[in-house]
Amino acid sequence: MKTQKFNFLSFLFVLTLGLTLVVNGCVGRDNNELKTLKIGINDWPGYNIALYGEEAGLFAKRGLDVDFIPFDNLQDASRAVLSGSLDATFSTMWDAMQVDSRKDKPALVMVTDISAGSDGIVAQKQIQSIKDLRGKKVAAKLGTVNHLILLEALQLEQIPPQEVEIVDLDNDIAQEELKKGKIDGAVLWEPSLSSTAEAIEGNILFTTKDVDSLVIDCLMTRSSFVVSNKDKLTQFMLAWFDIMDAVENQPKKVFAVVANQLGQSQEFFA
Repeated sequence: MKTQKFNFLSFLFVLTLGLTLVVNGCVGRDNNELKTLKIGINDWPGYNIALYGEEAGLFAKRGLDVDFIPFDNLQDASRAVLSGSLDATFSTMWDAMQVDSRKDKPALVMVTDISAGSDGIVAQKQIQSIKDLRGKKVAAKLGTVNHLILLEALQLEQIPPQEVEIVDLDNDIAQEELKKGKIDGAVLWEPSLSSTAEAIEGNILFTTKDVDSLVIDCLMTRSSFVVSNKDKLTQFMLAWFDIMDAVENQPKKVFAVVANQLGQSQEFFA
């Protein structure tokens, strides 16, 4: 059954890719005609993997010159997209839904990954379970995907959110407050989740592998940009498929390239 399902999904992928190529014409472009895309990105492996496409020339192959703009807060990146300062951004569906629509509306054009263990809650070593968080201070930036992760964890254990003191902090500050012992736990994502747990000799109480998580990452743009730049967005998505193919077939090479750009070891990024 697994083989049949894989073959069917492979057929659908090839069919979809083929139709896209027919609609959008020839894939290869002259390097002198590269079209620029400004894409928001933050420090998350599921997004950072796109840096391989830049190094390996996969975007140029698709006729694109992609400029990745770093953001600490994905909602800020979403606002930049809607204001026209960015063409698109990597985001979570949750963060994209929270942003004010203003004159234009967010448009989610591609799912990049679904969290299955890389987001979670780390706590001080004396706290052994989610149930032990009752009455404790847990950092999660309100309204962001971290808030969603905390709610998923509490729902799993049937704990009302009001029984936990949610501290409205960004990731970087939450890590420092946790190390100083000023809070009891924090919602973080990898690689910070594991490194922080190690630094405080604490416990990872919950990750998104424990639930059918709604932490879904995507490529977000604005509806007007989709209408006028369908070709550029399509080529970017095709380049993303190229990157995913490289991850499947030569992961060590891909991880080494991205890790080098991030100043990390290959093993750490993998």
